[in-house]
Amino acid sequence: MEFAVFIVLGFLVGSFLNVCIARLPYDESIVSPRSRCPQCEHQLPWWANVPVLSYVALRGRCAFCSEPISWRYPLVEILTAVLFGLACWRFGYTWHGAVAAAFVSALVVITFIDIDHRIIPDVISLPGIALGFGVSWLPGGITPQSSGAGLLLGGGILAAIAWLYARWTKRDGLGMGDIKLLAMIGAFLGWVAIPPTVLIASLTGSAVGIPAILIRGRHLRPREGLRVGLVVGGLTVGALWLLQVVVSPLPSVAPDPLAVALGLGIGALAGLLVTVRLAARRYPIPFGPFLALGALLCLFLGPESFGWLMPWRS
Repeated sequence: MEFAVFIVLGFLVGSFLNVCIARLPYDESIVSPRSRCPQCEHQLPWWANVPVLSYVALRGRCAFCSEPISWRYPLVEILTAVLFGLACWRFGYTWHGAVAAAFVSALVVITFIDIDHRIIPDVISLPGIALGFGVSWLPGGITPQSSGAGLLLGGGILAAIAWLYARWTKRDGLGMGDIKLLAMIGAFLGWVAIPPTVLIASLTGSAVGIPAILIRGRHLRPREGLRVGLVVGGLTVGALWLLQVVVSPLPSVAPDPLAVALGLGIGALAGLLVTVRLAARRYPIPFGPFLALGALLCLFLGPESFGWLMPWRS
């Protein structure tokens, strides 16, 4: 029964997220006016706004002007329902399940806005940072120390890469929206989720971006990005070890060579992704969806599933 409640809520919230995706980039109210057709701007009655079912019943067309309705609308509703179901499966019918549902809702909005407009709205990421840190005080989840360290480390890694890359190459490679998003992810999931999130985002982002750039005949200059990434990777290894000393109640030991190599690899991949984004300046590649993917995997599989990224935590 609880699972069904989460699924139904997911469909309803997904419908609302469509409104957020369409209006937030233009600073429009998400409360009023009511939902309307993007073509004829006719306000939609309730029967034309039922998640998924209305789209199917109307055969993907507006009931008033008969213009096609984007498949994006039912996709967002179905995706949100699936993620809500996973939140219930992972955390149960609890406060933590509700927090997870709020977190995935923010990631859905950020993902589609970043795809469409190459921006990550502060109105989502900044309250998300505050909410993530606030709920860390609830019993049974991550600690406030881990949440606080996560938002500082999450924002710090990308901020360091962006600053060093801009300083050494005189060109910007990352936007502040990506930095705030990773800080939000760290606030919700804790500092242990940052390395796997960055690794997954860098791998998937590079896997998508590099072929796209090469197909378009543009050139990569990976040396600059790798140099920045290796420096940041080394700093990250040191920061993670210090966090292990300060945050974890377990006795810590010095990182072994595998841990150092993995930390450097994560930094190098992140630096490479900055290079990919810069090479794709004419066809920008959003980083937000890849960070969101990494965060979702950490949320539902648990950061412990990626413990091999930090061998010194054992």
